[in-house]
Amino acid sequence: MLTAVQTQPQRYVASYGRYLEDFVVGDVYEHRPGRTITESDNINFSLMTMNAHPMHCDANFAAKSEFKRPLVNSGLSLAVVLGMTVNDVSAKAIANLGWKEIKLTAPVFPGDTLYAESEVLEVRESRSRPSQGIVTTRTRGLNQDGVMVMEFIRMSLIPRRGSGVGD
Repeated sequence: MLTAVQTQPQRYVASYGRYLEDFVVGDVYEHRPGRTITESDNINFSLMTMNAHPMHCDANFAAKSEFKRPLVNSGLSLAVVLGMTVNDVSAKAIANLGWKEIKLTAPVFPGDTLYAESEVLEVRESRSRPSQGIVTTRTRGLNQDGVMVMEFIRMSLIPRRGSGVGD
């Protein structure tokens, strides 16, 4: 979420993300833009992370599989979907506290475009940090056909308004 704060007449400073007070249980954020995953993205990410599984890097090998073509490395798919959420969910976060229930529900192929949406599941004050709170979201990654390709739950430590970095 990109907003602007007026600092003087006709002068604004961009503000990126949300404070704890901005999160409401049940709200759903549709993250845009989407991201098309290319063959180069897949090969580069796979080799950079030392995952040289032939389903990601060898089209001839993958052609003999049930999918008949290479699969996008699931780490890349997860990273892209997670990255899409930053603007709306964690741009002001102090820290990511964890992910759980990561489910890969359909294959992703080079050329697919991923989209994401996050639902706010819980917002609570931190017991040990009064100027911060914990926001729990469920994110779903969808392909260009609306097929859910992944889902995960994420917990983020978010500051209250006036307590964030740069406030």
